[in-house]
Amino acid sequence: MVDETFPFLDFFAGSGLVTEGVKPYFYTVWANDISEQKGNIYNSNQNKSVFHLGPLQTHLDSQVPFAIVSWASFPCQDLSVAGKQEGINASRSGLFWVWLDAMDRMPVRPPIVVAENVSGLTSAEKGKNYVALHQALVSRGYRVGPILLDALNWLPQSRKRIFVIGVQKDIEIDCLTDVSPNWLHPNTVTRALDGLKDVIWWKMPKPPRRTSRLSDFIDYDIPIYSSEKADDIISLIPGTHKDKIRTGILSGVDIFPGYRRIRNNKQVLEIRADDISGCLRTANGGSSRQFIIIARNNRLDVRLLSVREAARLMGVPDSYKIPGTFNDGYNAMGDAVALPVTRFIAKELLLPLARRAYAYYSGITSKV
Repeated sequence: MVDETFPFLDFFAGSGLVTEGVKPYFYTVWANDISEQKGNIYNSNQNKSVFHLGPLQTHLDSQVPFAIVSWASFPCQDLSVAGKQEGINASRSGLFWVWLDAMDRMPVRPPIVVAENVSGLTSAEKGKNYVALHQALVSRGYRVGPILLDALNWLPQSRKRIFVIGVQKDIEIDCLTDVSPNWLHPNTVTRALDGLKDVIWWKMPKPPRRTSRLSDFIDYDIPIYSSEKADDIISLIPGTHKDKIRTGILSGVDIFPGYRRIRNNKQVLEIRADDISGCLRTANGGSSRQFIIIARNNRLDVRLLSVREAARLMGVPDSYKIPGTFNDGYNAMGDAVALPVTRFIAKELLLPLARRAYAYYSGITSKV
């Protein structure tokens, strides 16, 4: 723990993983989500008194308390490559503008903001969605820069996310920025910034090399499918992917995750054999739930990834309560930000920014 913590706003808070991730450095004073199921998970683990259920539009006239940081993991459906990519002005991802409206109504806007979304925010439509977001924050007095982080740096799950971090222009940020792009700014990010002025190249140290394997997160005692059902699932695996399994077994891999897909009008089960989980998704539709193939005792066992295993792959401790159905829990994890990623940003960037913002505002009020 640090000596001081700072107030935090968690918009589109879901099951509370952002609130949980920033805890050593920030305390959430207001949180909101539209989902009752995710709200139940949030309230089972976090301070119930700060959570406000319902569409954000219905809370615009609420007395949202002042906070140093405002974080918005706004909906990704209109920006994701898995969706129709209707853009940041569409009905769901367009809730970004409602978040801005909420902050515009505050007596004092939070000095630090974070907008989180899928990598399509910068890559889709040649970066047009990102440019709109960036300019909206700049027009409100923020200096802004995006970063891309993959949960794979901490967890055996491939999960790339964009974090757009803005700070009020009067707050000192030297030592926290670079003069040019670094490891946080791959080409998919920098291409979206062509022609933009006032871009901040945030700087953070690289995390230590991950040592965990997918098998470390799996319960081997969970019931498996019957032989008949397992054979039906295995029959969906293309020959090239069965070859991946054979090669993986020879190299010591025993867990093979996979998603069902439609290829050439035919359903297949596409397998990973690199000891890494595919990106977790919400459980809407059978193709969004991840299967795991377990190689043991000269056979292949099959079942769905469990909710608790999904939570572990998000960096969530087993003590974190996940009430509700399988789909409730799976949706909550599939929609969330991986906990170690949030904690890394909070420690390495948001905390030093918060200290500077606090010092700046303390200096202003002391002169009044």
